[in-house]
Amino acid sequence: MRKFQDLQTLLGEHSIFFYLLLFVLGVGVLQSLFVGSLFLFKRTGEKRANRFFAVLLITIGLTLLHNILYFTCFYEQHPRWYFSPIYFTLTFPTLLFYYVKFNLYPVYRLQPTDIKHFILPIGQWLFFAILFCTPVEYKSAIDRHFYNPFYGAFEQCLYLGTFFAYIYFAYRYVRHKRRRVRDPRERKKVIYLAKLLQVLFVLFCGHTVFVIGDFFSYEILGINLRAFKPHLALGMLSFAVLVFWLGIYGVQVLLWGQRVFLLPKQK
Repeated sequence: MRKFQDLQTLLGEHSIFFYLLLFVLGVGVLQSLFVGSLFLFKRTGEKRANRFFAVLLITIGLTLLHNILYFTCFYEQHPRWYFSPIYFTLTFPTLLFYYVKFNLYPVYRLQPTDIKHFILPIGQWLFFAILFCTPVEYKSAIDRHFYNPFYGAFEQCLYLGTFFAYIYFAYRYVRHKRRRVRDPRERKKVIYLAKLLQVLFVLFCGHTVFVIGDFFSYEILGINLRAFKPHLALGMLSFAVLVFWLGIYGVQVLLWGQRVFLLPKQK
């Protein structure tokens, strides 16, 4: 796989756009980690849903941090930090799905059959954790390979495919609940979750265009779109927008949506 060029070189050394882009991405990381931490200690609502959403925010924020470090060539300058276990692309779909499911069906309990949903997330984390502990001299020989299911082109395929699949199945739960719910507060909760998935779907479609376009242009046409400054910046922002939306949704729930997500017994 190709090496990404230094972001600072592409956007211009000491360019205001370089620092502005890093500032926006950095705000996305801090926002997701902060709101995710609040959900870890959130006492109202379904606790398991809160925990899943908290981990979703934290993992997607850390993945954005990984992208920042990778594109600024931090890992090349500090190879001992290469493969830091902060890359969780295969974790987002599962966490999002169970956040929606536990909110809609608080009585649901995890079954042994649910283990299959966590195989890829756990496998990806173990892959990075093991390589992170590998001696530096061996890390330099490891790169993003095409058929690697945890860090490569195949991983990106799994990432896009599972994200769309889990959004679809989560939205089916929302639609099923919407047809049967009668309580006004429960209806508001369903509306919150539907809006989360609808906006996330649209934003992820935009992110997918950059991922697929970049892959086909390089692998088939031999054109490195990341050599173009606007494409590089917009591609990074397309993922950051996902982070911002999840954080904004989380703030809405913590503020004016707090009463909506109360459990029935807490009413």
